[in-house]
Amino acid sequence: MNNDTSPAVKPAQHKLMRRFVLVDGIAVLFLALVAAVVLAIDALLLLFACVLFAVLLYELSAILCRRFGWNRKLALVVVVLALLLIIGLGGWAMAPQIAEQSTELAQQIPQSLQRLRQMVENQPLLARIAADLPDAKQLIGSMQQFVPNAGIFFGGVLGALGNVVIIVFVGIYFALSPRQYKQGIVKLVPQGKRERAVQVMDDIGDTLARWLIGKSLSMLIVGAATAGGLTLLGVPLGLILGIIAGLLDFIPYIGPIMAGVPAVLIALSISPDLALYTVLLFLGIQTVEGYVLQPLVEARAVEMPPALTIVMQLVFGTLFGFAGIALATPLTAMLMVLVDKLYVEDILGDRPTG
Repeated sequence: MNNDTSPAVKPAQHKLMRRFVLVDGIAVLFLALVAAVVLAIDALLLLFACVLFAVLLYELSAILCRRFGWNRKLALVVVVLALLLIIGLGGWAMAPQIAEQSTELAQQIPQSLQRLRQMVENQPLLARIAADLPDAKQLIGSMQQFVPNAGIFFGGVLGALGNVVIIVFVGIYFALSPRQYKQGIVKLVPQGKRERAVQVMDDIGDTLARWLIGKSLSMLIVGAATAGGLTLLGVPLGLILGIIAGLLDFIPYIGPIMAGVPAVLIALSISPDLALYTVLLFLGIQTVEGYVLQPLVEARAVEMPPALTIVMQLVFGTLFGFAGIALATPLTAMLMVLVDKLYVEDILGDRPTG
């Protein structure tokens, strides 16, 4: 009996064995891919920052093409030269003041923290809490640990400058020939899905471009309003604090808090009333941004609920550090487009409403 059934059993066993080998092979490849992503996450985040800069350059050059009918590469050259000219002239005009205020800010923050500690210790109800607080040097050390080294390939200031150079040059190369890189990605997709892959990539690019344009305008307005408001209130170092506020406005919700802390501490070292007015200034600017600027940005890009944005900042911050927090919003916008197109529309069958 065993001899009669063995010819039928062996092919089934071989087929089952091949399935196990195939599943195990796929599992090993998946784990290897996950391990590679985890090990190279810093480089991948830097690459995503390059892509964001390329999208911004491409969208600005596309606006010039639509307005003036220029060739796209000529428009891109004009955009790059205009940005370099603006940054160069602005840096040349304000460099002495920025350098002086940056040095003074580094000296003012520890002194302001120490004064805050002394003020708290004078209040009986807060004396016990103040006794458990670390001193100013320890607080500064904790803040430096929270914001990790900006360099991926280099260290310290050189690392930050190196990353900026990489983002600028790689972003320009991406923006010069985006179709070449897009076609390289599309070739990895099965032929029957390539047209859909191109549509999804175009939707992601459009969403990120609209968000970046709106966010850049918002950062400029917030930085100028903060610098002007602090100067009118009489808070020292208004220019450098405004620049910090404008740059950190790229990070929704968390960025304004990080920008407001040093301004309030410096104002508090002068008087409690000035600190209160500084808090009201930041609240007013963020209210205008939240109810006026942000809805205008989201009306042209993907709408992200505040709770989702904060949760994703916590998730990406826990996984990838400060770089994850900084890039959490554009990463979330990209993921929302992918979920909407590939899952909601393609798998669930829902059609787009807009």
